[in-house]
Amino acid sequence: MKLLEQKIMAEGKVYPGDVLKVSSFLNHKLDVDFLCQVGEEFYQLFKDCDVNKILTIEASGIGVACLTAHFFHCPVLFAKKAKTTNLSDNVYSAKAHSYTHNTDSIIRVDKDYLAASDRVLILDDFLANGAALTALIELCNQAGATVVGCGAVIEKVYQNGGNRLRAKGIRVESLARIASMSPEDGIKFC
Repeated sequence: MKLLEQKIMAEGKVYPGDVLKVSSFLNHKLDVDFLCQVGEEFYQLFKDCDVNKILTIEASGIGVACLTAHFFHCPVLFAKKAKTTNLSDNVYSAKAHSYTHNTDSIIRVDKDYLAASDRVLILDDFLANGAALTALIELCNQAGATVVGCGAVIEKVYQNGGNRLRAKGIRVESLARIASMSPEDGIKFC
């Protein structure tokens, strides 16, 4: 998505430690008009897949998932990273590693909201090592739901998470694919 690449170049900042900060439009402050275009792009990619649910992980994926769901006319379900008092013990759970925070979380989805009849599109803001998407796929597998594919707004291709998922036969679509990046050399897209 050329528009996304332009937005990353204009507003993104590369920091040491392989961090791309795009919080001015994607995962802290949300540019809703722009994210509607992102949602429509995901819709165009997956519109023939009979998607009836979109699954993401809290918190950064929720905005993209909601604006994409608008085009599919389906609900969004997000996996929770913390056990809360209003979440029952009747959950699917999986371990997810956050590249950004360098922490492990047990993510949870209430069994009442994910079923074998669901055709799920999994979305997230970033795809690096693929740990978050792998954990979300595991939740779907536990429910017997069909994963029609995974979408990432930005994929760091050089970290191979997307390639590992594709090698397992999972359809992965990324709207911006970064081949390399550094504070010194900037961002190179595939």
